[in-house]
Amino acid sequence: MSEAVAPSRAAAPRGAAALPLTLAALGIVYGDIGTSPLYALREAFSGRYGIEASRAHVLGVLSLVFWALAAVVTVKYLGFIMRADNRGEGGIFALLALVPRVAERGPSGRARALVLLALFGAALLYGDGAITPAISVLSAVEGLQVGMDASQPAVIALTVAILVGLFLVQRRGTAGIGRVFGPIMLVWFTAIGLLGLVQVAREPSVLAALNPLYGVELFVERPFRTFALLGAVVLVVTGSEALYADMGHFGRRPIRLGWLGLVWPALVLNYFGQGALLLESPGAAVSPFYALVPRPLLYPMVGLATAATIIASQALISGAFSLARQAVQLGYWPRVTIVHTSESAEGQIYIPEVNYGLMVACIWLVLEFQESGALAAAYGLAVTGTMTITSIVYFVVLTQAWRWPPWRAGLLVAGFLAFDLPFLGSALLKFTEGGWFPVAVGAAVFAVMLTWKDGRAVLARQMQERTMPMDLLLEDVARRRLPRVPGTAVFMASDPRGAPVALLHHLKHDKVLHEQVVLLSIVPKDVPRVPADERLAIERLGEGFWRVVARYGFMETPNVPEILGRCLGHGLSTDPMTTTFYLSRETLLTHGRSGMMRWRKALFAFLSRNARPATAYFGIPPGRVVELGMQVEI
Repeated sequence: MSEAVAPSRAAAPRGAAALPLTLAALGIVYGDIGTSPLYALREAFSGRYGIEASRAHVLGVLSLVFWALAAVVTVKYLGFIMRADNRGEGGIFALLALVPRVAERGPSGRARALVLLALFGAALLYGDGAITPAISVLSAVEGLQVGMDASQPAVIALTVAILVGLFLVQRRGTAGIGRVFGPIMLVWFTAIGLLGLVQVAREPSVLAALNPLYGVELFVERPFRTFALLGAVVLVVTGSEALYADMGHFGRRPIRLGWLGLVWPALVLNYFGQGALLLESPGAAVSPFYALVPRPLLYPMVGLATAATIIASQALISGAFSLARQAVQLGYWPRVTIVHTSESAEGQIYIPEVNYGLMVACIWLVLEFQESGALAAAYGLAVTGTMTITSIVYFVVLTQAWRWPPWRAGLLVAGFLAFDLPFLGSALLKFTEGGWFPVAVGAAVFAVMLTWKDGRAVLARQMQERTMPMDLLLEDVARRRLPRVPGTAVFMASDPRGAPVALLHHLKHDKVLHEQVVLLSIVPKDVPRVPADERLAIERLGEGFWRVVARYGFMETPNVPEILGRCLGHGLSTDPMTTTFYLSRETLLTHGRSGMMRWRKALFAFLSRNARPATAYFGIPPGRVVELGMQVEI
């Protein structure tokens, strides 16, 4: 039985204690899905594949919207997927790590295919992370065109200015801003729910759309057009993956409470309110959301919508930071700059490389597509792709980790795919109209992830051939009686078994050893966080040698001085002022016979040259580092 079924903090807290976390979750988890009313129904009735706003069509679309929210969000994610927590954490990497020994099954076969699939799902999230801020903020600011006939260049300029400010503020962290996210989103959901309720009260017949037969009739009447229309309907469930990915921050119960108690009712009321308005005035399809707003409240609503979309964008940006750190820790991404922006919240980080990459992509999207309606064509493909991949990986978890019978797991996952695959197919129709962008981003990120992982494996094999068994090295040290100098030498070793190549080069050229030699290996684990009592494994090897193995989860960032400080309680004492760190720096030559394609070798060499230095990533004092260079053919 997988550890995922064991009680974890994902299920806590209970009762009134969950209310503060529920409020906080409103500001982080539901920003993306909560701002979809700004553009989803507009795309269904006035977008590229929109249909005329007749009564039958309005009720049919609303029926599809309601049951998409019910099936995808309420049943699939909140009811089932969120049960698959990895020690409280969620997300595609956490889900993959639940598959028993998936990382140890070798580079071929089903395990390899599953890893590749999950990697591509994670890569697609970066495409989504670029589009969400652009379409959300642009759709909110476009409300100014309704109220004051603002020109398109003014809307674009204001959108770009907001996005630039949003990305520039990331370096300061979100701890302070985060305190107001929840209350703002509480006001947002209350406001959109009330706006919809007023309109539904005027046209209560719109509630007939709760009957799923209206959606079925729409398919029967116009099958191809309705299939294409699903590309707009899927916009109402974008952000579903965030419910799962952010589970570790808040737990299952606060997220479920927020959805069932406020978010779902508010969204349904607003969508049905827009539908009721279209029944009265089909011409409102150009901007049904802002058409709901009374004229005196239009400008305040534009301001509130802008704030809500900024919050939605913040959640995607923070998620991209977290995903990048996980990829680095699991060995799928080069080392990057990880800045901790909060002393109390370990999960609050800032990665400038990811931040500015997303900023450039967002601004380019706004300048290229100009309108949120045009951007909607690019939206949805990445989300539906990741949703489909999540369902497939979940099936493997059910059958291999939880030991469900395949027929039982197959029935459940088939129900998920009955929504995922049509949404994905409909989104593919928009590939040439902008849907190519998230796929291109995902493909590029996937290529980097796979090349880095495979390149590091090739490099590890090359280094393994140059190493020496530790017992032979210790015998040689004892026999030669090398001179010993005061202090401690710490040799970073990627392989915790043999003697690191940097140590062998040091002995070959310097022919001297420190009184105390520490072989330090940092080993990533397929869990979010490693408990403190399982962090270190320390072994005295003799001849003044120690081996230290530090284990870190994919939600943690290693710190070498902190590791050495923890060693004091295990009998290993080091003085920071007399400790020297030895690292190897490889110069990669791409004319070897590793089997990698030449372009991948060149990419790996480029990534290696530009990766964050180990001294900075591991917190090693730069003034106490000696790097030993070597050339390696790959």
